[in-house]
Amino acid sequence: MSSAVPTTNAGGSCRVIVVDDHAIMRDGLSSILDGEPELEIVGTAGDGKVAIAEVDRLMPDIVIMDLTMPRTDGPRAITEIKRKHPEIGVVVLTFHKEDAHIHAALLAGADAYVLKDDGCAELLSAVHNVRAGKSYLSPAICDRVMSGYVRAAVEPREPVTASWEILSERERQVLKLVAEGYKTREIADYLSLSAKTVEKHRTNMMRKLDLHGISAVTVYAIENGLLSQ
Repeated sequence: MSSAVPTTNAGGSCRVIVVDDHAIMRDGLSSILDGEPELEIVGTAGDGKVAIAEVDRLMPDIVIMDLTMPRTDGPRAITEIKRKHPEIGVVVLTFHKEDAHIHAALLAGADAYVLKDDGCAELLSAVHNVRAGKSYLSPAICDRVMSGYVRAAVEPREPVTASWEILSERERQVLKLVAEGYKTREIADYLSLSAKTVEKHRTNMMRKLDLHGISAVTVYAIENGLLSQ
């Protein structure tokens, strides 16, 4: 699958930012990739919000990003990065093999999707393909993705709206932050909203999803892959 999007530094070393909420993973990836002669690790980030800021500041060629992270998750961060810098390549590196995660990442604008179960050679192939303006899917999920498209084509079904999709953007943000244990005032400060507005979004979110209590919100987030832990 090819893409017409060029990278920003095709002539020199490939500047990379590594985004993962686990420090060991960030440090390990940075150490491995920095040993490649054509790659230069220029920054790291532990969540999507920091990643967006670091991309704005450092303007890398490629971002290697996990999907489930605190505060701002991968798909939301990818969407924002691609909106502001469509020329920057995004390689998703995750444990998630589920269709929902794959589709969310690709719809957000990811150029490559690699599993953490894959070897380092697979990740490097993805990076080099994206740098060359191409898309890349891990062989472990490529068949799954293609089968899904074929199945959808030959077995058309009535569209089903996932419960997550009935939430507004703010309600989704509040859901994720509530599930991560943030208090109303902390959420209000983070989203630059009033505590009253946050409470309203939380009430609406829980009503729409028929969730009763914070523990139910947390379980929902875990079951739907919205939390990294």
